Amino acid sequence: MIRKAEFSPFVRNEYPTSDGRPMAETDFHRDLMVRVIDVLQTWFAYDPFIYVSGNLLVCYEEGNKRRHVAPDAFVVKGVPSGKRENYLIWKEGRSPDVVIEITSRTTRDEDTQKKFELYRDRLRVKEYFLFDPFEEYLFPSLLGYRRVKDQFRTIRPIDGRIPSRVLGLHLERDDDILQLWNPDSRVWLKPASERANEATRTAELAELARREAELELRESIILRKEADLARRIAEAETARLQSENEILRQQLNQK
Repeated sequence: MIRKAEFSPFVRNEYPTSDGRPMAETDFHRDLMVRVIDVLQTWFAYDPFIYVSGNLLVCYEEGNKRRHVAPDAFVVKGVPSGKRENYLIWKEGRSPDVVIEITSRTTRDEDTQKKFELYRDRLRVKEYFLFDPFEEYLFPSLLGYRRVKDQFRTIRPIDGRIPSRVLGLHLERDDDILQLWNPDSRVWLKPASERANEATRTAELAELARREAELELRESIILRKEADLARRIAEAETARLQSENEILRQQLNQK
């Protein structure tokens, strides 16, 4: 039985909600970040005690408003889901379990050094993933790290995918998109928007199929009626000819 989360959906506090920096390097990076967050939120929507967010300030030192970081996407298990203006680690009682960064050449040093050390040493993140969609500097362009004691150890791929124990999913590059793979159903997970579009398309196709079947049925009925009419006309013509032949036969017999 799923418990109901007891969490105020939105509570104001004195800590910052923005670091004054752009949301992402490019439109493409932003859209990809939003897509990853959407997929994870959809995947964990069943559990009210898993929080998924991204591009949100994670404040990690109480009383110091400058100590914060904004992961592109992150997941925290064991805290209520719900809207927040920022994530205060000392209040929530938990650091992010998984962090995903959509990296680029301009964020290289931050993602591979500053954030890497912060997630490892201060936030003690369990798994850290880096994805370089433009393949600008990261080779391979998708890397995963898992916390082993006090160190990040590189996660070995499985069939070309990087497995996440925390998420129960595998991360995979698909062209320039970061996909999340469900190893149980063996499919890529899709964001709610794509699933809604697919549902709409499926409904449209079902309606089209219904109309086509209805049209085929009507055509079948018309053809059957036409065939029945042709049969009746043929039978009437046959009867007429038989009657004429019978009259002619009788006339011949009378001569």
